Amino acid sequence: MPERLISADSHVKMTHEQVKQHLPAGLHAAYDEASGAYEATMRRGAGAANRAGATQQREEQIAASNAVFSRPSYWDPAERLKDMDVDGVDVEVLYSEVSAFRYLSNVKGGFSESVQAFNSALHDFAQTDPRRLIVSYQIPIHDIDLAVAEVKRVAALGAKSLQLPVFPSELGQPDYYDRRYDPLFALIEEIGLPICCHIGLKTTLSELAERDPTPNKGIMVPVTPLMTAEAFGMWIMGGPLERFPRLKVVFVEPGVAWVAWWLETVDDMVKRQGYKFPAIKELPSHYFHRNIYLTFIDEGLGLHRMRDVIGVDNIMWSTDFPHPVTSWPNSRKIVEEQFRGIPDDERARMLTGNATRVWNL
Repeated sequence: MPERLISADSHVKMTHEQVKQHLPAGLHAAYDEASGAYEATMRRGAGAANRAGATQQREEQIAASNAVFSRPSYWDPAERLKDMDVDGVDVEVLYSEVSAFRYLSNVKGGFSESVQAFNSALHDFAQTDPRRLIVSYQIPIHDIDLAVAEVKRVAALGAKSLQLPVFPSELGQPDYYDRRYDPLFALIEEIGLPICCHIGLKTTLSELAERDPTPNKGIMVPVTPLMTAEAFGMWIMGGPLERFPRLKVVFVEPGVAWVAWWLETVDDMVKRQGYKFPAIKELPSHYFHRNIYLTFIDEGLGLHRMRDVIGVDNIMWSTDFPHPVTSWPNSRKIVEEQFRGIPDDERARMLTGNATRVWNL
């Protein structure tokens, strides 16, 4: 029997019309206003980032990626299951392309209803096959009472994955070491669900994108995953993982090789350089290995040469379907190439075992 492949990071397209099907008609106009304002801001940012102009090569890359993005499986769950079968993937953990955190709180008079509507649309997608389609429900952080209520609601629906923003400060909220989050983290720890933080373009990098003279923003792009070090620090040195030792925090798409350097550096800051982190009792790497997980797509350096430092039990494979880097529809072939020379037990943990444990599959 072929080994079971679990993608710890794939994507699904949620439309505003799908969300509004779960929203009272009287709130549709307010929802459209909030989502429209957010999308206008995103378009302005994208325009600024691309003012240098696209090369012919980039245009060809976009055309190639659009061929995958246009597949019905991006938004149709029945078609998604077919494409997963083609790829030899048994289970996908799914993240919506829409960052609802950034606009739902602006739906006038309908914040809580909009949060529920968005997550109910995600739930609809998963219901086609809840065993194989694991959607990550987006939990708001503007109102902790609302967040707690929504975690309870989606947990009752059978949720296995929760998504929180990577950088609360971008939403005008305190970082995750702040005690305001304690009721939320206590609940999530109690029910045993993972907190998933999918990296994206940190808004402060928009300024770098504008300054980047390369046609495809090749200076800015590799900086994006490195910004995850800020989030690592808030979760670890800030203390929430000291207070909630059973939390599982998954960072999605941050890359892995650089993390080995980060772990060595922050431990050395304590052991040799005399830095003080009053909120924690152990070395920073202790909390990383106990509580934090990373996904990767295709990264030979981290996988083959640094996995022991990062932790084989902390690394999870993914297809990143349908993004341009995706291994679909050749995941099994690519897995064979990626994992050549890696012991079978370690391979099994990174491809299947770790995800099974993190998401309680």
